[in-house]
Amino acid sequence: MEAVRQRNRPAKPRWLRVKLPVGKKYAELRGLVDKYGLHTICQSGNCPNMGECWGVGTATFMILGNTCTRSCGFCAVWTGRPDRVDWEEPEKVARSIKLMQIKHAVLTSVDRDDLKDGGSIMWAETVNAVRRISPGTTMETLIPDFQGVERNINRVIAVAPEVISHNLETVRRLTRQVRVQARYDRSLQVLHYLKKAGQRRTKSGIMLGLGEREDEVMETLEDLRRADVDVVTLGQYLQPTPAHIPVQAFVTPDEFTRYREAGLKMGFRYVESGPLVRSSYRAHKHLV
Repeated sequence: MEAVRQRNRPAKPRWLRVKLPVGKKYAELRGLVDKYGLHTICQSGNCPNMGECWGVGTATFMILGNTCTRSCGFCAVWTGRPDRVDWEEPEKVARSIKLMQIKHAVLTSVDRDDLKDGGSIMWAETVNAVRRISPGTTMETLIPDFQGVERNINRVIAVAPEVISHNLETVRRLTRQVRVQARYDRSLQVLHYLKKAGQRRTKSGIMLGLGEREDEVMETLEDLRRADVDVVTLGQYLQPTPAHIPVQAFVTPDEFTRYREAGLKMGFRYVESGPLVRSSYRAHKHLV
């Protein structure tokens, strides 16, 4: 039966072919990563935009370990009981950013529903460590929903990263399937709260190709604008393993262009929309 399902899935189109990363800056950073054993999500996640992002001094780092307390159907991160918090991690991440001479860092994390603070203290400590060790680096914090607990969200707001992002990931109808322990409206509430609490720049992202309809994508964009989100990213979902949710469709570049134009008309400051777009794509441009 699994073999039949695999045969019935759409073939990957030519526009998803990824170019090998090249360039002097990329080569320099790759050399540092290999020499000092540094870890970036760009590399471990085989991001298709790694060469472009590293070329302009942008990279993504994950904190709070590599085991998630949630079991989202799209995500390749291991689900289980996480290890104890490593309180030296903020310094390690900050030193990596300094060593790599990163101009703009994107910080993300697994969900830590096992912790009373949801991991928010570690988030604040990491931002503060980067400010101290690499003061010239700007930051985007791609946070979990912290189960909607405002005191935990406030810890991230208080350390004032240039951008705070939280991904909606998919349309309302598919949320229960794609983000098992998450809630569509709770994510919107988190994004709206960030703005009401004074965060200057907010951002979110959704994946396409999971079975959503065009009207649902438009509805999701409208929901994000009502939450006063400034920046949105739209990219193609790619199934990480056979155990994950299968791709239902490959969205064409023309369709992504239409979504970008629609988003800009709605009032988003930036809309990054394309088959290979990921949450951190061109993140350095979303500062102004």
